[in-house]
Amino acid sequence: MKRWIMIRRGEQILSAWMQDQTLIQIQADPAANDGILGNIYVGRVKNIVKTINAAFIEIAGGRMGYYSMEEKESPILVSPGGRGLRIGDELLVQVAKEAVKTKAPVLTGKLNLTGRYAVLVHGLTGTGVSSKIPDGEERLMLKAIAEEYTGEGFGYIIRTNARTAGEESFRNELVALRSLYERIQNHGRMRTCFSCVYQAPQPYLCALRDSYDSEVDEILTDDEELYRQIAGYLEEYQPENTGKLRLHRDCVPSLESLYGISHKLSEALKQKVWLKCGGNIVIQPTEALTVIDVNTGRATEGKKNVQETFRRVNLEAAAEIARQIRLRNLSGIILVDFIDMTDRAMREELKGLLETLFREDPIQTRFVDMTALNLVEITRKKIRKPLYEQVAGTGGVADE
Repeated sequence: MKRWIMIRRGEQILSAWMQDQTLIQIQADPAANDGILGNIYVGRVKNIVKTINAAFIEIAGGRMGYYSMEEKESPILVSPGGRGLRIGDELLVQVAKEAVKTKAPVLTGKLNLTGRYAVLVHGLTGTGVSSKIPDGEERLMLKAIAEEYTGEGFGYIIRTNARTAGEESFRNELVALRSLYERIQNHGRMRTCFSCVYQAPQPYLCALRDSYDSEVDEILTDDEELYRQIAGYLEEYQPENTGKLRLHRDCVPSLESLYGISHKLSEALKQKVWLKCGGNIVIQPTEALTVIDVNTGRATEGKKNVQETFRRVNLEAAAEIARQIRLRNLSGIILVDFIDMTDRAMREELKGLLETLFREDPIQTRFVDMTALNLVEITRKKIRKPLYEQVAGTGGVADE
C-alpha cells in the first residue's frame, strides 16, 4: 500500500510518503503558509554586481534575492527602460530556491507555472518532454498536443504524469496554465512594487501534485482542517484522486502513532544508518556538500570471500543511500565513499544500480562519476531545504 499521510504536529505540517511501513519521503512545513518558494513578485533591482554577473532584487517584506543575469530569456519588466537590466528596474521574479543558511533566496525571471502534467515556462522556445517518458510515439503525441497551446514568449515541459493523463485532462491543464500565465503578466504590470502576484500552493499540496498517479493508493489525514484543504485542492486540480482521500477519525491510535512517524523522523535525522547485512552508512552534511561513508561494520565477521562481502555491502548501501537522499532531501554535491572493490564487473554493477535508483527520484538526481577508489560523485537539484533544516528550531523530535 502506497499512501500520503499528512498530520499537524505543533506548528508544522508533516507530509509523509509511505510504502507499507517504510518511510520514503517526508517534509516538514510551517502550518502558517509563510513560505515563498514558487511565489511570483514585482521586484526592484537594488544592486548589480558585474563581477559575478548577478543582481540583487528586493521583493516583499524587504527580502533580498539573488538573480543571475546569465539568463538568456528576457524578464517581464513592469517598468520598461533601455536595454539590459538596471538599478531601479521593476520586473516579475519568481522564487526558484529557498534561502539556505546565509544564502539569499534565488530568483528567476524565467517564470514557471507547474501543473500535474506540464510546466509552462516563460522564455522557453519549443516543447520539452520528460526523459522518464521513453516511448517515442507517446512523446511525439504529447508534444504535438502541447504545441497547439504554445504562444509567443512561453513554452511547455511535459511531465512524467502526462503518461497516465487522458487527452481531455491534459488539454484542460494546458489551457488553464496558459490562462494563469496571461493573468499574471497582465495583472503584474499593474501592481505596485513588492506585490505578490502569484502564491504557489502550500508545500504539502505540491507534494501531492508531484507524486505519480500510479503510486498513490490512499491519502490520509486526521486533521479536519487539513482534510478540507486537501479535498478542495483535489476537487479542483486532481479530481481523479478525490476517492483516495480518507479522514482518520480515531483519536487512539493517532496516525502519528499508528505509523510511527515521529520515530521514523527521528531516525531520518541521525548520522549513522545500519544496514541489514551488518554494515552501515554515515551521512555528514557540510556547508559545501554532503559526504556519505560506507562501512563494513560487522558484515565481514567470519567471511572468507572479502570482495564478495564488499560487493554485497556496497549494493545494499547504494539502495539505502538512494532512499536516504530522497528522505532527507539532500541536494547539491553528494560524495559517497564506497568500500573499495578491485573487480571491474562489481564496480560496473554498482554504477548501473545507482543510475537505475536515481531515475526513480522525482527530483533530478545524476550519477556523475566513480573514481578508481570507488568514490562516487552525485548531484541533486536544489529546490527545498534539507530535512534537518526544515525541522530545526522546533525543539527536535523524540523517539516513541
